[in-house]
Amino acid sequence: MIQNIKYTHLTIKSISLLYVLLFVYAAVSKLLDFETFTLQLAQSPLLSTYAGFISWGVPATEIVIAIFLIIPQFRIFALYASFLLMIMFTAYIYIILNFSDFIPCSCGGVLEKLNWTQHLIFNIVFIVLAGTAILLSGNWTNKMKLLLLAILTIIGVGLLTMVFAFSEKKIFRNEAFQRKYIPNALEYIGNYELGSKNFYIAGFKKNIIYFGNYQNPLYLKTLTTQLGAQEDFPVSISDMELPYRRVRILVEPPYFFVGDGTVPVIFRGNLKDWDASVFSYDKAHFKQFEISDSNRVGLTTISSTTSSTTLGLLTKSSLEDSLIYNDGILIKQLDGIFDTDGLLLWNGEHRLFLYIYFYRNSYEVTDENLNYWFSGKTIDTISKAVLDIAHYSRLDKFKKGGNSILVNRYSATFGDYLYINSDRLGRYEDKTALDSAAIIDVYNIIDNTYKFSFYLGHQPHKKLDGMRIDKNYFVALVDGRIWIYKLKPEYFNSGSNTTHTGQYQE
Repeated sequence: MIQNIKYTHLTIKSISLLYVLLFVYAAVSKLLDFETFTLQLAQSPLLSTYAGFISWGVPATEIVIAIFLIIPQFRIFALYASFLLMIMFTAYIYIILNFSDFIPCSCGGVLEKLNWTQHLIFNIVFIVLAGTAILLSGNWTNKMKLLLLAILTIIGVGLLTMVFAFSEKKIFRNEAFQRKYIPNALEYIGNYELGSKNFYIAGFKKNIIYFGNYQNPLYLKTLTTQLGAQEDFPVSISDMELPYRRVRILVEPPYFFVGDGTVPVIFRGNLKDWDASVFSYDKAHFKQFEISDSNRVGLTTISSTTSSTTLGLLTKSSLEDSLIYNDGILIKQLDGIFDTDGLLLWNGEHRLFLYIYFYRNSYEVTDENLNYWFSGKTIDTISKAVLDIAHYSRLDKFKKGGNSILVNRYSATFGDYLYINSDRLGRYEDKTALDSAAIIDVYNIIDNTYKFSFYLGHQPHKKLDGMRIDKNYFVALVDGRIWIYKLKPEYFNSGSNTTHTGQYQE
């Protein structure tokens, strides 16, 4: 009898010592690399909103429980607390593995060597050990102890389930925005040096990428997504005498369009001969143009009615060309020019125009005839443009200063999704990640929701200069080098029509 009591106490003491070692090691590991631990919590699909509290609360709780486990008078109480904490850790891992859209990084220290399934098994083993120690203790009857363990299990699982249920909504209500990252959303295909920093992406369809050149505006380069079959094409237009200043080419096979904007002219040609004739002349000056189809082009221009940026639609027909405006889409906040500056995109699959503001956390969506559809919000917190605008009285010109806050840099759309590149860091994000990657936020334009974010890797210390999506291919231009990725189908729905992008310009 005495021998059995001795072994019982030894077992309880041994299990308690294992928990002390586990909790002390886990807490010290977290505190020694506190920044990494906090960042990992911030990437969690469940805990990102509470990362600040949890980053301190978890190691503090582990240390307190470890101290109580050492003191004989509090040991049983500490074992119950250990059981509850491990139940919560295990419930978290189970939810991540079975219900989360993506799986973040695991814990630090030795446990980092375990994958999530192994970590789950590890936790279950320690739950069994704590339960065994509690059942071996002589405080209450086994029936009472089993009931208390069941209650603690319900509490632990219930709390994590509630966090999971509200985490999706909480992220939008937080004043300091937080992203939900998918660590491996893309499959790397390859990259290719174009030989000049003057290229821009003029089109992307059926595995062929088309590049225009700022310095040589009537010149196109093509490259396949397999990084082969490179070709160069001279482009001709029917009128070379107009005072062009910023000619741009957009390609939507089998056609390509050439536009300037400072001169109110757009040319259209066929890819078979790369020879373009006048599509529209003297209808409107414009800042951007975007191809809808072979006979329709969207424009951004300055409204003669409101003196603010507005959207226009140029349509060519056999009877008469038409140009319509909708001054009610873009919302003026300050001057109507700088504050409404943004990107005009065309989504071919859903036949929608999208306009993404540069300096605020919103975008506008219209149908193909420029009828308002809805206004979308990004996860950034800047809802009113923060602009530093100086007036040069001698030239009577306004110029944007360096203290303006650029919210959305580049955008692309395809299928159900809008992809936005932003250098704005969310809560707990590590700024060094931007040294060799761009942040891409993904929004669903059908249900008007933020989905997730991912890092787009590229060469160090460079910035993204443009991006396009065609079906499951994602291409990015960075400092004269094109990077090619595939979108992993478990995270993205592929579509059947290509779309164009706008680009931020100083």
